[in-house]
Amino acid sequence: MTPQKVKKRIVAQRADYILDMVSEIRSFPLESRELFLSDRRNVWAAESCLRRAIEALLDLGRLILAKCFGKGVTEYKQIADQLEQRGILVPSHASILRALAGYRNRMVHFYHEITAEELYAICTKELEDLLTVREGLLAWLRAHPEHLDETL
Repeated sequence: MTPQKVKKRIVAQRADYILDMVSEIRSFPLESRELFLSDRRNVWAAESCLRRAIEALLDLGRLILAKCFGKGVTEYKQIADQLEQRGILVPSHASILRALAGYRNRMVHFYHEITAEELYAICTKELEDLLTVREGLLAWLRAHPEHLDETL
């Protein structure tokens, strides 16, 4: 794979999608566990939005690695490792992304183990992790404009 510039438009689409999914999660009745769990559709929709947000975040990281460094990564946890090794993410943000990658895999392969209570806890206490890593990736791109293709 040959390094090239990453299209700013695609970065913006992925970054905005993460914000959209977090916003959707925050629109659920998260004021109390009982209210959230009173309608099972909240659980299913929140799970879908969370998985999609994590996947968009991982896609953004993989895009940066592929386009800017010519590095193809197939395993989700390796995305965090490679972003940290290249100084794109600080170790604490890479650690968060590694955990998110593991959780995404759990959501996809061990979906039957995800409880409604666990999902509620994540939606009320850990959504900022997604935004922290997103901002870390975007901050690196802002600091390295030579890697961005601004054409439409």
